[in-house]
Amino acid sequence: MTLTWTTKPFEALTLAELYALLQLRSEVFVVEQTCAFQDIDGQDQVAYHLLGYTETGELAAYTRLFGVGISYPEASIGRVVVSPKYRRYGLGRVLLQESIAAVATLFGEQPIQIGAQLYLQKFYESFGFRQVGEGYLEDGIPHIHMIRA
Repeated sequence: MTLTWTTKPFEALTLAELYALLQLRSEVFVVEQTCAFQDIDGQDQVAYHLLGYTETGELAAYTRLFGVGISYPEASIGRVVVSPKYRRYGLGRVLLQESIAAVATLFGEQPIQIGAQLYLQKFYESFGFRQVGEGYLEDGIPHIHMIRA
């Protein structure tokens, strides 16, 4: 499956794009993961949004991208999500590759920090991320900080 990728700052998102990304995040992070948390956290306005669309225009994959000093001292990638409907196509790997490339395009080649769900540690390590510091609970889910140098 091939996706069409677009990266936009918050103010360039259409209402339909904003609705679709918030709907996808809610579907996965709130409903699927049964995690009541404040997804709309005031950070969307300072992020770039990487959106991956199917041939039919459906949002299948998404991340938020931040420059240095916004979420972490390094640039960062967050809200990494693939629609449950499209998970069997290997889009998680493509999404992370696109996200890393977008960070380099937007902010230059530099270290990237993420707050990863612990069960995805090996996945992120396959992209060069390494754990830094101790694990922690975020909204009841085990997480670790990881950096890709």
